[in-house]
Amino acid sequence: MTPQNRQLIQALTQGPVVLVSVDQVQGSGPREEGAWMAVTPTAIINTIGGGHLEFEAIALARERLAQSSTEAPVQRVRFALGPALGQCCGGVVHLKFETLHEGHPSLSPLLSRHGHPLALFGGGHVGRAIVEVMSRLPYAVRWIDSRDQIFPDPLPDGVEAEHSDPVQDAVADLVPGSAVLIMSFSHAEDLDIVSACLKRLRQHNDLPYVGLIGSATKWATFRRRLQERGYTEAELARITCPIGIPGIDGKEPEVIAIAVAAQLLARNI
Repeated sequence: MTPQNRQLIQALTQGPVVLVSVDQVQGSGPREEGAWMAVTPTAIINTIGGGHLEFEAIALARERLAQSSTEAPVQRVRFALGPALGQCCGGVVHLKFETLHEGHPSLSPLLSRHGHPLALFGGGHVGRAIVEVMSRLPYAVRWIDSRDQIFPDPLPDGVEAEHSDPVQDAVADLVPGSAVLIMSFSHAEDLDIVSACLKRLRQHNDLPYVGLIGSATKWATFRRRLQERGYTEAELARITCPIGIPGIDGKEPEVIAIAVAAQLLARNI
């Protein structure tokens, strides 16, 4: 569950909220269809973007809270993103306003939306930085390490931690479609995890991204050892190493985390 979903559930214990969602976009708009924010008398959860568009939507939502009951009908409002809103996007956004309460039927599909599955092997400094970043993005993070007592307490929202020894055994149980990041404390572990991922790709072809932290020299060594294990050049080409978008050269954990997040987002993973 995302941090925003947790905040929404908590807000609903205090009373009704107005869910504002992007129902339709014509031309250019600040957010995609389905984007949402929840408005309470004192707080805003999530965002529909758009500067003045969002300002106007919040005002309408709070008017609805003040004047309407929880049974108020769904309302749809058209906003032209032009001079009247002080914006130059040029598109038209249709927003849906819905008053929600605990147990409302619209909550189930909203709260059941999960992020893209991401498995991260390694609880070190870079692993922690990546988890902190990815937990704030639309990802469901499964964080795996072979060492005891390596994970922070508490974990970031939306992150599931798992102890696995041997660590590579966790690969077989990953959610189909998972992106995989490998950065354990040991090169030997890294090699075994990569091999397990290649085996799964050979059998099921259901891991869209497998990234290994390291230099070109590390990958050259891994490539040779994996070839000795029987993997082909075409199979080895499925591994991304080094990880992160090109052009970001900093080695600080936080810099690597941002570069990796950007790479995954750029690949629509």
